[in-house]
Amino acid sequence: MAILNAILGTVFDLVVAPFRTLNPWIAMAVVSVLTGLLMLAVFRWTSNQDGIRRSKDAIKAHLLELRLYNDSLAQQLRSQGRVLRANGRYFGHALRPMLVMMVPVLLILVQLNLRFGSRPLAPGESALLKVKLTAGHNPIDAGIVLEAPPGVAVETQALRIEEDREIDWRLRAVAPGTHQLTIRLGAEAFTKTVVVGGRGLVGIPNLKPGASFLDRVLNPGEPPVPKGVPVESVEVNHPERRLDLLGLRVHWLVAYFILSIVFGFALKGVFKVEI
Repeated sequence: MAILNAILGTVFDLVVAPFRTLNPWIAMAVVSVLTGLLMLAVFRWTSNQDGIRRSKDAIKAHLLELRLYNDSLAQQLRSQGRVLRANGRYFGHALRPMLVMMVPVLLILVQLNLRFGSRPLAPGESALLKVKLTAGHNPIDAGIVLEAPPGVAVETQALRIEEDREIDWRLRAVAPGTHQLTIRLGAEAFTKTVVVGGRGLVGIPNLKPGASFLDRVLNPGEPPVPKGVPVESVEVNHPERRLDLLGLRVHWLVAYFILSIVFGFALKGVFKVEI
């Protein structure tokens, strides 16, 4: 998984790099166009294009029957049944490409969330650092030591929440930069990234995953906790990023799905793909 995350991260860095310091809508539009093209290619090569075309033609024909025979209840019922059957065949043809697209779309969403989901902390802004231990380990007894670089200040002593297996600190951003906190547990030590200040689209990892495969898939921004360390995850929640649109603050996921669908339908005729 680490190799796949590294490859995808490099690809997305290359795609976003020319637009990193521009309005984030530009980078979002470029990624959405590329996603639309990817979805069209997957849909074309994994679906029964002839079957989809026949199903759509049948739906149109039976809808026309409903208008032509609106004075015959029996014919209306038969036509409605045919419309439902044609719709069922259509969704059956569309199901396979939709299932195939789930995997690449999920990986794309993960990479986009890394870049569009959060913004850096502003100098003077605070955030919580949460270290969650694995099952069977008590935070009261855990000898965890936190070391912060000069760009980040630790404002509180460790708060140990026994029922959640969690240890929390409140941090304060001091100076711009990408800072590495060091967390020591016995003889083991690992780092957690905190991003302060700066402009543009940079990868901001909120959660450092532990051994969970799903957590590693969904949080590719930094290496997982070393094996053998009884830590389930380490989290610093950077502030949420929103895209500005005519005074509205739009969530990146809404923008991405709308733009991808719009570009996909706009280009389907160019590439002769039946959807």
